[in-house]
Amino acid sequence: MRKGIKIIEAELCPDHVHMLVEIPPKYSISQLMGYLKGKSSLIIFDRHANLKYKYGNRHFWCRGYYVDTVGRNEKKIKEYIQNQLKKDYYTDQISIKEYTDPFTGESVNKNK
Repeated sequence: MRKGIKIIEAELCPDHVHMLVEIPPKYSISQLMGYLKGKSSLIIFDRHANLKYKYGNRHFWCRGYYVDTVGRNEKKIKEYIQNQLKKDYYTDQISIKEYTDPFTGESVNKNK
């Protein structure tokens, strides 16, 4: 499924992911999301076996996702994705508990 799919911008937040992705018309959004969520879950649970107990039955991701078309706003969307984590920290939208790395259990530096 890699052919023609390009991740233009991405940011990992403690409880969600922002991505700007270019996909060819032959793939549906649901195909791409199913592939991304499925493969990443397998990799995450393989590398961090302790998370199987926390999330059970390999349900790492929630069911839904948000999708929108880019059009002429690509530059603004890239900027939004690049700055999202900083904005979350500054506006204190992320709880104290979410500053803990889910893989190691260690505190994450808030000043990224």
